[in-house]
Order: sequence, then structure tokens, then C-alpha cells
Amino acid sequence: MIPMSKKPTLATSVTSRDPKGLKATTIFTDAYDGLKLDDDRAQRLNESVEFSAGLKQLMIECSTPDRFKDEETNSNYVYPKEYKGPRPIIEQIAAIANVFDIDPTQALVYAKNLPELPERAEGWFAVPSLAALAKKHFPEVADPAEQYCRAVQLVHTKISDSRSFYNYREGGIIPTQLRLHTRTAQAFAQIAETQPGDILIIAAQLGLCHRGRSVQRAREVFMANEYGLGSLITGSIILTHPERLVRSEELDMDCSGDEFAPSAAGDWTRCPDFHFGDDQVRFDASRVYGALQDFGSVSGFLGSVAT
Repeated sequence: MIPMSKKPTLATSVTSRDPKGLKATTIFTDAYDGLKLDDDRAQRLNESVEFSAGLKQLMIECSTPDRFKDEETNSNYVYPKEYKGPRPIIEQIAAIANVFDIDPTQALVYAKNLPELPERAEGWFAVPSLAALAKKHFPEVADPAEQYCRAVQLVHTKISDSRSFYNYREGGIIPTQLRLHTRTAQAFAQIAETQPGDILIIAAQLGLCHRGRSVQRAREVFMANEYGLGSLITGSIILTHPERLVRSEELDMDCSGDEFAPSAAGDWTRCPDFHFGDDQVRFDASRVYGALQDFGSVSGFLGSVAT
């Protein structure tokens, strides 16, 4: 008897009503509402042929797999020999509590029963909660975007108090020029649900996984539970691990959890970084499409797959 051939299974198309489609429409809704269009501008947008065609093209480009694959270069850069990996987590918690004058109590409890370290993470790092920094150091600031920039400025001050530091972006740490990447903001919102204290404990790697990749390429190949670390968190890790940045011939740190616009005109095509040169830690922002041998994106990992 000749077996009947199996009918090929057709791939189902995700629609705007499916969970992934609903998430995409929510992103559009948030962006639209954020523009605060008046009636005339809203009508112009509705009638724009360029808007419809451009939006479709952008959706095609952003959903294409393996983007920016040419933005990688071979790299042999590694961490400085002085850096031996994450310090004991209790020691880190104490340092963060002391530097920022925040409460370590709940972090110390959480540290007693840490979950299994996610794949590719180098270890556990203690970092300050943005909410805790805002409450302690600038309680008059209510806007989350402004709170984030003020927190980054605070971290810069703390680094400068402890060692030689130069900020190439002085005056640019403002909401129109610096913001958290959406993926990173979502990740920390999820972390805060299980860690309500002033200090958070995160799993992270400090650049080696993505050395030689542009920032946008690194973001493209992130694991499902991976997210970029921004200036606030990366700077805090530098405070507890100063030996991570000590010489020019080392792998420096792209803060891929942040976006930077050099002209405050909505051109979010740069990413902040911390690097070392001329005996000082330096902060700058470079193009997201530049693949450099001596830089790698710093990233964190959730304990479960992000949705």
C-alpha cells in the first residue's frame, strides 16, 4: 500500500489581534499618544501617503531576521587582568548602600537565596534602584525621564569623587538627549516586581559576549531574556568594580540599554559608553552602527524568558 503524502503544514500569520500583534499596536499607540497631535496634524498624518508606506517599510526592516550582520569585527580584547569577576554580592550590596545612602535590608535578604545564574551571565551584581535614588536624592522630580537623567548625573558625580573622570557629554544628560531603551525599561520593571527594595541584584556580563559588535548588532542578537545595561547601571558597576576600567588596552563598555541623541532633535542614533584613557574613566556616546574591536555591549539577563 502506497502511503498517502502528508499535507504540508501552513505557517500561521500573526495578526494585530494576537498577543505579539497586540504588543506591536501598543507600541504604536504609545508613540502616537506621546506626539500630542492637534486636530490639524492628526489629519495630515492620516492623509499622508508617505506615512503609510514608510510605516510598512519600517515594519519589514525591523522584522527581518539577522539584521546588521555585517557590523561585526574580530576582536581579541579582554577584561584587564586586575578584574577577577564580580565581587562577593554582600560586599557589593554594602558598597552600593554606602555610596548612595540607601537601604540594603531587602537586598541582603534576597541575596541569601539567589536563583540559578542565567546562561551567559558572568555573575550577580548589586545596583541601585532608580526609584530609591529619586526618593533619596531628588524627591522633587516626578517625571521618570528626568529622574533617570538625574540618577546618571549622580553616578557620574560619585565616579568623579572616587577617581579621575571626564564626561564628553557634559550638559547632554537630559531627557531630550538620553533615555532608557524600551527593552531595558521593561526588564527593570519586571525585576522590580520581585525585588522591591532600594538595591537590585541582577545577572549580567560586562561586554565580552558582544565584543567587536556594533550596539545595534548586539541588540539584534540578544538572547530572549537578555537586555542592555544603561549608563546608570553600568556606572554603578564601575563604582563597585573600579578594576574593570584601568587601562587603554582593554575591552571597554557600550551601555546598550541607553539611547542618546547628540542634537536633542530626536536622532537617537548614538549609545553611551564608558572607556579608559589617559589615566581616567571617560563617558561618551558613539554611533550605534560602529563595530569596534575594543568595545562590547554590557547586558543583563532575566531569570525567565522576556515576553
